[in-house]
Amino acid sequence: MGEAIGNILPLAVAISLSPFPIVGVVLMLASPRARANGLAFLAGWVAGLVVVGTIVVLAAGGAGASDDGEPETWVSILKLLLGAGLVLLAAGQWRKRPRGDAEPPLPKWMQTTDSFKAGKALTLGFALAAVNPKNLLLIVAAGASIAQAGLAGGDQAVVLAVFVAIATLGPGLPVVIYFTAGRRAQDILGDLKGWLAHNNTVIMAVLLLVIGAKLIGDGIAGLSA
Repeated sequence: MGEAIGNILPLAVAISLSPFPIVGVVLMLASPRARANGLAFLAGWVAGLVVVGTIVVLAAGGAGASDDGEPETWVSILKLLLGAGLVLLAAGQWRKRPRGDAEPPLPKWMQTTDSFKAGKALTLGFALAAVNPKNLLLIVAAGASIAQAGLAGGDQAVVLAVFVAIATLGPGLPVVIYFTAGRRAQDILGDLKGWLAHNNTVIMAVLLLVIGAKLIGDGIAGLSA
């Protein structure tokens, strides 16, 4: 189980450090329904990771991701493809990076968060966790890694829980700051939002490139074993 956790750790960290979900929850915490919206967003985020992660683990396990504890060839091929996809996304992010002091364009939903209610915040959290293409590729890679480890069902659930917990640290941090920092919370969160929004594309380009290269390396290693 330790090896499986080690394999999913960088994937979970990459999801956790995705800037836009962190900016999203900060905006929820600046809305008129801050408490309800912030917690609903976080609940949707966790639900998205759990639902998609569980589906991938079950599907990969049913397809025979592991043969007596050894990964099947198709899992290594899948990792190669996922890694290549992440590298392509990294290149796209790098091309879109802001130049100089230029402010990057933000998604339209970020301009409407003041009107959000808890249900919409929950839906947004779920979508950013599970439907966002970058996160989806990372969750699929993590689910395949868990399935190929040849673990019992209970151990798979534990590894998936660790994955979800680590992947939630980034969006969860602003919520912790909001409830613990008192009057200073909005200033701290405002500075965090501004920095992340400006550096989003560069951060994601580096993360996706590193994780993509790791998956490609794992795939090559698996095929040559």
